[in-house]
Amino acid sequence: MTALSLPAVPVEGGLSRYFREVWSFPMLEKEEEQMLAVRWRDKGDTESAHKLVTSHLRLVAKIAMKYRGYGLPVADLVSEGNIGLMKAVKKFDPGLGFRLSTYAMWWIRASITEYVLKSWSMVKLGTVASQKKLFFSLRNLKGRLNILDSGELTPDQAQQLSDTMGVSADEITHMNRRLSTRDLSLNAPLSNDEEGIEFQDTLVDNSPSPESRFAEAEELGHRSAILRQALKALPERERHIFTERRLKDDPKTLEELGKEYGISRERIRQLEVRAFDKVQKAVTAVIAEEPEA
Repeated sequence: MTALSLPAVPVEGGLSRYFREVWSFPMLEKEEEQMLAVRWRDKGDTESAHKLVTSHLRLVAKIAMKYRGYGLPVADLVSEGNIGLMKAVKKFDPGLGFRLSTYAMWWIRASITEYVLKSWSMVKLGTVASQKKLFFSLRNLKGRLNILDSGELTPDQAQQLSDTMGVSADEITHMNRRLSTRDLSLNAPLSNDEEGIEFQDTLVDNSPSPESRFAEAEELGHRSAILRQALKALPERERHIFTERRLKDDPKTLEELGKEYGISRERIRQLEVRAFDKVQKAVTAVIAEEPEA
């Protein structure tokens, strides 16, 4: 994508002004968004792309603020999210019938989470989806269970977290140690009893090869395409309800959708369940027909 002229993300102290500027850009109606997306896709109209990006900068800001607890500058989180947004606009297909925000939030999150993971340690804290989920969920869950966010976990605490998250107690303990030792010097002694052994001696880079990362990205794209195709087969109302309830970062309530369609919240729930069943069956059927690797 040709470089777009966007509001500059300032250093931490000037973020309030940036946020005011971002919120000044008007949000697009669905018809206008579709028209601009078609112009960008078919004609490479950079002005249309610019409007698509700027109208969603507030979405980046909202998502970035959710990652403030990792000790990284919010300005950097916003900048990374903006990169993800521009990638989303570049790849967005208006013909699928989705709103850009639904598609873009996944690119924005991916860009920010990758930045957080890379910034938190010289060794990547998560290399597969389950590790990344554990990294971003562990601190919040410890807070809900009133477990102090520092120091070693007791065996009982590790088991409690394990039962809640469906992850082994060993994985919980290992990730907690990594989170707790972010600022530890690499040359610090591992313990008083193990003379000569430093923290850096315990670090192992288990990151996958470039070939493995490429294969993982290809698989994710393939499964996403299957999901998009399944959603495309739904009636418009069911697709919209499914998207609003299951795919949005801030899902609408049954009451909100009921008012939008003039029907009861129970009817919205029934339509949501029906749409989910259809999508699940369609995705399962496609995957079942795929040849084994």
